[in-house]
Amino acid sequence: MTGRWAPSPTGEFHLGNLRTALLAWLFARSENTKLLWRFEDLDGAVRNDFYDSQIRDFQRIGLNWDGEIFHQSERLGLYQDGIEDLVQQGLTYRCWCTRREIREAALAPHSHLPEGAYSGKCRRLTAKEISENERSGRNPALRLISEGQLIRIQDRQLGDFEGAVDDFVLCRGDQTPSYNLTVAIDDADMGVTEVVRGDDLLPSTPRQVHLFHLFGAQPPRYAHVPLVLAQSGDRLAKRDGAVTIDDRVALGESELDVLNHLLSSLQLPNIESVDELDQIIHHFR
Repeated sequence: MTGRWAPSPTGEFHLGNLRTALLAWLFARSENTKLLWRFEDLDGAVRNDFYDSQIRDFQRIGLNWDGEIFHQSERLGLYQDGIEDLVQQGLTYRCWCTRREIREAALAPHSHLPEGAYSGKCRRLTAKEISENERSGRNPALRLISEGQLIRIQDRQLGDFEGAVDDFVLCRGDQTPSYNLTVAIDDADMGVTEVVRGDDLLPSTPRQVHLFHLFGAQPPRYAHVPLVLAQSGDRLAKRDGAVTIDDRVALGESELDVLNHLLSSLQLPNIESVDELDQIIHHFR
């Protein structure tokens, strides 16, 4: 069994991130499972200092991982191989639509596909229209050909979830591979068998499971956990005030106080030292 923690180094961890990290660690350690660390660092907002700060804050509350740290930015060849595999299977097409065109042509809400799903316009282009788009100079995205397959997931936290797969993007026009593609390829390649992450990512899970099937790989088990919300009801963010470990320490709290706050939010007992976190494992689930 293998779990993973896969943050994007685009900001400091806030308490919501750390709560999800703690849950990923608890799921793994309570089942004597490895926990891998993977930086999903293909976003243009990545900053070098956030790599170190995220690792530091993870360790400050007593968490650890197994083996080397993986970086998606160092695995681009693997993603290209995956794209080529799908191209060879005849499962892709180029898409020249702008974001505005996609919004305007989005499928009606009553469709069984996800709200805002791509309409498939470029899938139906004639040879003449393709030639015209090629001459336009606009770089196309690459989309997966889907037939609206319904994918059912047995989520360990949320129960049954069913979602349809649309013609989602595999590679953007700037040649950056998409989140859904990279996550599926990485989890399959690393032998990940359990994914614990925020429930905001549940709607994208059918796409990833579908890719697992296309690549002939076994999907992991999923546990989508609730996000920490601000008083406004929106997901917690830096703008909401003292939300990082450094913020809380500046207010006079210790790292242990922060950890115990997170444990209490999970209805787990408090501890007297960060080094005692292993003692909590047998209380989990």
